[in-house]
Amino acid sequence: MMVDPLAEVVTLLQPGASFSKVVSGAGSWRVRRTEAGRPFYCVILSGATRLAADGHAPIVLQAGDFVLIPAVYDFTMSSLDSGPSDRLDAPPVALGNGEFRVGRQDGAPDVQLLVGHCVFGSPDAALLVSLLPRLIHVRGEQRLATLVSLVGDESRAARPARDVVLARLLEVLMIEALRAAAETQATPGLVRGLADSRLAVAIRAMHESPARPWTVAQLARQAALSRSVFFERFSRAVGVAPMAYLLAWRMALAKDLLGRGALAVAEVAERVGYSSASAFSVAFARHVGMPPMRYAREQGG
Repeated sequence: MMVDPLAEVVTLLQPGASFSKVVSGAGSWRVRRTEAGRPFYCVILSGATRLAADGHAPIVLQAGDFVLIPAVYDFTMSSLDSGPSDRLDAPPVALGNGEFRVGRQDGAPDVQLLVGHCVFGSPDAALLVSLLPRLIHVRGEQRLATLVSLVGDESRAARPARDVVLARLLEVLMIEALRAAAETQATPGLVRGLADSRLAVAIRAMHESPARPWTVAQLARQAALSRSVFFERFSRAVGVAPMAYLLAWRMALAKDLLGRGALAVAEVAERVGYSSASAFSVAFARHVGMPPMRYAREQGG
């Protein structure tokens, strides 16, 4: 069976529900948020708004648009006609039933959106998120709008197995968003690499055989490219060099295996491509900040 690198990364991330809410806006308004790296998503239900995320050019979002930022720190959402006035930065007013209003409080809204955060249960979330695009903007995908609507409905309900259903919905939502992003101009990351048919062969090879002693030349042959062209093309699309990506994936797998506690350090080392436990321990400690045995103990493995 062919390995799906994107599904593997999302599965290891262990996405879970945090919260979602419906926000409507009228007149001139602006909302600023400083978030501690939490993944943020937004679907525009009607109207239009402007999103300015830290490190990215502002984007005008229209009805049906979906945005996923796996690790947002600072962002601003505003009406299209907002100016520099600080008076625009009033907090949203709660209307009840998980709905909020910004800007003018009376009259019909100019825009309505569903915004929310999810959480990643993986202890290796930061490393895995680094493999994803920094910002994903998808336009015209009704499937995504439907999924986000289901997430919002489930998050406000008190049904049995709510958390389990939310976790599954969010996992599907993330995969669908990332898959759709492959057809767009996504920022560098795993999705953009998989959208390149030549690079996708090499990426899948790394995921199928992480223990193999890969070299850049061998991966270039998998992609049917010269070594120099492959290196430059991979680095530009994925955002990191091929060997850096392979190392990041090996460390992600190692942390997952150690956290489960079913394998000894030497067995984990062999699974992720190290010829000895000592070599693996040195590499693991350098990239994680602690030896593998200590990491396993702290994770309960």
